[in-house]
Amino acid sequence: MAPSEYTIYRGSEEKINKETVQLPELGPREILLKITHSGFCGTDIAYQPYGIALGHEGVGIVQAVGRDVTLLKVGDRAAGGYHRNSCGHCNYCLSGEDIWCYDRSVFGEKDFNNGTFGEYYIGVETYLHKVPESMSSEDAAPLQCAGATVYTALVSSVKPGQRVGIIGIGGLGHLAIQFANKLGTEVVVFSTSRNKEQEARQLGASEFYLLDELDKVQQPVDALVVAGSRYPDWSKFLVKNVTARLANIIPLTAPHGDMVLPSAAFLFEGYVVRSSLVASRAKHDEMLAFAAKQGVKPMIEKFELSDKGIGEALERLNGNKMRYRGVLVAKDA
Repeated sequence: MAPSEYTIYRGSEEKINKETVQLPELGPREILLKITHSGFCGTDIAYQPYGIALGHEGVGIVQAVGRDVTLLKVGDRAAGGYHRNSCGHCNYCLSGEDIWCYDRSVFGEKDFNNGTFGEYYIGVETYLHKVPESMSSEDAAPLQCAGATVYTALVSSVKPGQRVGIIGIGGLGHLAIQFANKLGTEVVVFSTSRNKEQEARQLGASEFYLLDELDKVQQPVDALVVAGSRYPDWSKFLVKNVTARLANIIPLTAPHGDMVLPSAAFLFEGYVVRSSLVASRAKHDEMLAFAAKQGVKPMIEKFELSDKGIGEALERLNGNKMRYRGVLVAKDA
């Protein structure tokens, strides 16, 4: 039986604070998830100063369901936390693009008192996803945002046999390499560090270049995924011997400041910038099934879901020392 109150962790400008809140009555389509694991994402840090309940990569066990829920039952293992709801009847929702719904609820935009850093998370049916049996909960947690983000970007932009360039081997990049490789593309990695070459190749890269040796690229990439924490020198990448004409440019992060692009290159080479935001529901389920079948796994560091563990994870992430996704684990998981 669920308690009447529970613990969440809420951001502030100074630190992340533990807070006790009342457990609301479940709506007809709502699901109460007891959190066992939660990813710790850079997006959580970005929203920390705004005072919202943090956490959007949650995995847990269903404890209770609303009267109209049919897809999940008590005892099931489920996950989610970023994309939380949408209207269900607009053109975006009806065409399977519900992440772009004007009435959507996503982490950081609405539902400010509900997060996966804590004991419980309240999700809506079809916005919580069954975790494949073969996938561990600690691996499933980072896939709820990071995995969904890179998978959706890739399947909407590339085809098997194409060359995919990936800039950065961090929290997003190491997953992008794996997904791109398993999707049948030729993966070309660009990095600032030669020390990451072996790791990149083990993850599925067939070529590796430092950012200052782009003149060595023998064949241009058909798509360029920007997975690092800052934008590259576009003048060096957006040339036809590095990035092919008509290539999709896919930024997965939003560093502070504007994205300043060379207009002549876009006009004469036909480049296209494609935005990609996590995943709509169908793509999210598809991603989990694909990752389970193909063995795509995040590289993780585990921390206790507690004041101490959150502080340790925050320090690692702020210090750019996380390799590569942090996962908070409940004491009773």
